[in-house]
Formats: sequence, C-alpha cells, structure tokens
Amino acid sequence: MTLTAAPPTTDTQRLLKLRDGVAPVWSRYTDLVVERGEGSWLTTIDGTRYLDYSSGIGVTNTGHSHPRVAAAIAQQAAKVIHAQQNIVYHQPGLELHARLPHLFPAPADPADPIGLFLSNSGAEAIEAAVKLAKAATRRPIVVAFRGGFHGRTHGTMALTSSGVRIRGHYEPLMGGVHFVPFPDPLRQGGGSSAAALEKTMAAIDELFATMCYPDDVAAFLVEPILGEGGYVVPDDGFLRALRALADQHGIMLIADEVQTGYGRTGRMFATEWTGARPDILVMAKGIASGMPLSGIMARRSVMDKFTAGTHGGTYGGNAVSCAAALATLDVIEDEHLVANAEKMGQRLLAGLTAAASSSRNPNIAQVRGRGLMAAIEFAEPDTLKPRPDLTKKLLAGALERHLLLLSCGTYSQAVRVIQPLVTTEAEIDQAVETIGEVLATLA
Repeated sequence: MTLTAAPPTTDTQRLLKLRDGVAPVWSRYTDLVVERGEGSWLTTIDGTRYLDYSSGIGVTNTGHSHPRVAAAIAQQAAKVIHAQQNIVYHQPGLELHARLPHLFPAPADPADPIGLFLSNSGAEAIEAAVKLAKAATRRPIVVAFRGGFHGRTHGTMALTSSGVRIRGHYEPLMGGVHFVPFPDPLRQGGGSSAAALEKTMAAIDELFATMCYPDDVAAFLVEPILGEGGYVVPDDGFLRALRALADQHGIMLIADEVQTGYGRTGRMFATEWTGARPDILVMAKGIASGMPLSGIMARRSVMDKFTAGTHGGTYGGNAVSCAAALATLDVIEDEHLVANAEKMGQRLLAGLTAAASSSRNPNIAQVRGRGLMAAIEFAEPDTLKPRPDLTKKLLAGALERHLLLLSCGTYSQAVRVIQPLVTTEAEIDQAVETIGEVLATLA
C-alpha cells in the first residue's frame, strides 16, 4: 500500500532508482527518502518536513535522534562496537543488567530477584520467552490470543494470528499452539469490555474441556493491548483473570510488551495498568531508541532454567545498543516521558473522539487507545464489516498534509496513531486537526 506525497525532486528520483535492490517482501507505506529526523519530525532530502506519528512502528519513543542517545551511541562506538556476551563483559551491558530489572512491573523479592536476557529483535525475544516457559514448566503447549502479533520467524509465526499475510503459505508451523479470542470490546463484546472478557474466559474453559489439559500448558502468551491486531484495549480485569487462572494451573503468563512497553501507554509497561504480574516480560522496540535490542525479564528462579548453552545469540546485548538503551532510560526518566505519554494521550484521544464525532461518518466504528497508542477503526455500522478502503484514504489524505500514520487490524481496517513520547501539545493538536480535515472529506 504505497502512498505518494509531493512530486519527487531530482535527488529523490536519483535515489529512488536504487530501490530495485530492495526486496519486494517489504510492504511500503510511502516513497519518502528521508535525510534526517529530530523529535517528532522527519525531513526528506528535498527539505520537506513530515510529522511522524508512526515512530518507526512504535520504536522512537524518545524521538528521532535524541541528542543524548546519539551521543551515547557515538561515544560507545569509539570504544568498542561488538563485544560478544559469551566471551567478555562490557560496561553498558553490565549496567543495563543491573538497571532494567528494577523496572519489572511487580514488587521486588530479594530472595528471587529479576534476571535479564538480551537479544536483538522482538521476534527473537518471543522465541526466548516461549523456550524459557517450556524449559521451566516442562510442558509443551502455548495458548495465544486471536489478533495477536508476535513475530515473523518460523516459531513466532505459529503464535501469530493478526493476519493471514503473516503466516499464510508457510505451513506446517510449530505445533502445540492453541488460540482463543482476545476480549475485543467492539467485536467480541458488542461494545462492552466486561462481556468480551466473559466470552474470552469461557473460551479458555472450553479449550481446556475439549482440546488440551491445562497441566500441559506452559504459558499464556498475550499482548496487554493488541498491536498489529488493531490497537484493541481490553478490560483491565483481563490480565488479572489470566494471572489467577495461570496460578491455578501452574501456567506461566508471558506479557508481550514489545509495542506497549517503554512508556507507550502512560506506564513504563502496560501491565502496570492492571496490577497483574507477568512471569516473563518481553520488550523490544522502544528499548534503545532505534538500535537493535530486545530482551526478556523473569525471576531468577525461572531464568536459571536456561542452562548454559541452551540459548544465546551472536549480537544480543551489543555494546552500542546497550549504551543507547541506558541513554534511552535516562531520557525517559529525566524528561518525564511516561507522564507526558499519559497526559498527551488523554489530549490525543479527546481530540480524535471530537474529530470523529464532528465528521458524522457512520463508518467510524470506534476511537480507542491508551496513552500514545490510539486508533480509529472503520467498519459498517450495522454489520461491523471492515472498511480498509477508508483507512487507506485517511492515510493518503494525512500524508498529503505531511502527517505520517500507519494502519493496523486484521483487515487493515484501523488507523493507528503512534507518536514519540516527546511530542508536544502543539503537535498533538496539529495532527488531530489534520486527521479531522481528512475525516470530513470521507464523510
């Protein structure tokens, strides 16, 4: 779904001739050729500025090229770039291992502290989390939720159901995976989050009665808020109910916070909204402001089930990425970005709700979100038949007005708004005004 903006300049045309070498597997939103980024903004090589409310798919939480993060990357790169974890220790890695566990969303237990394993990408971290759950429980099955996205490796494809385009044509995939509905208030509960939650928990009961014994289940794997599946916000009781069921049956709760973590929802991790303690927490994206890094955290009594040599990776915990992660945490703390995400998120959601109401468009099924993770879903009013055509028009209209947005949802029926956590009131208002203008044209 490639969208176009202003006609390309000579420099842009010259560079775009080189794109034949880019693998076509990359689905594209734009043909923009970017020269630099700063805060919430991207500038193309011809000097045109775009308000980037995609954040590189929820990655640049501290904004583009934050000076403190860029300086930390440069300083570490001048010292050592690659210092492999099996062979040596390095200072930024050790400091990150000491610092991150204090952010785990559960009270500290001195007798069983939190351990950390670092990798490169979200998919790799999910692979590690599932392997760890299986090693710790000696059980074979994972229960995941419809609409969830957990990666594109062969293992994580089996755990993903956000869209057939992710896993289609790749069967057979890893076995031992069962799916139940995610408690979507709109599509599962008729607008009621409590009704949606009731249906989901009933579906788990039915799964245990018909397909697998609970004592064969290693883990529940869940996104606190669906990401690629549509930015769906469930009832806050959902994770608490899963936690209780997991405790009842000795099942591990894996929270996939790849897209919801690092302040995105107005809490450092989205599970904090619910009070439900995950056994394994998965993080990536915003962890290092764009440098490749991911990780999982779990109690040491669980993490120690990874015996030496049973998991690893050449580049995980790269020295430069760890330095970027430390600087990212400094920026998030010193600039109060988690609180800003909650405050700006309230302004964003109120603005989008008002814009949707003003447009009088009956095909706007729902405006939803938490913090700086918001979406507008398009569907026919009576049948909830998805309207991805309207999503595409909103993205195109926004791009023409120099605002970058992305789609999400199984049918690409929703537009997601993912701005950097450093965004300002003026930028929020500008984006809302732009979205409102486009929605008015769709009505």
